[in-house]
Amino acid sequence: MGLFSIFPTLAEVMKLGPLAAIGAGIAIYGCAKGIGAIGERACDAIGRQPEAKGAIQTAMIISAALIEGATFFALVICMQGLAN
Repeated sequence: MGLFSIFPTLAEVMKLGPLAAIGAGIAIYGCAKGIGAIGERACDAIGRQPEAKGAIQTAMIISAALIEGATFFALVICMQGLAN
């Protein structure tokens, strides 16, 4: 039993189930828009400077991974709201 386990969470107090589902949808939409923008701009950059293809792809993959990590974190938070 942790120190803060006696306090109710915000989801328990407000019964945020439906809002958690909306939040999950918004998180996925934001991720899709972000990764799509990264891919679009990377293709434009590779088209302009083909010799920099390796560096552009590396930066693109790292950026996409960071966006997906933040999205998974947001989805976990939203799913906790659905579970209550």
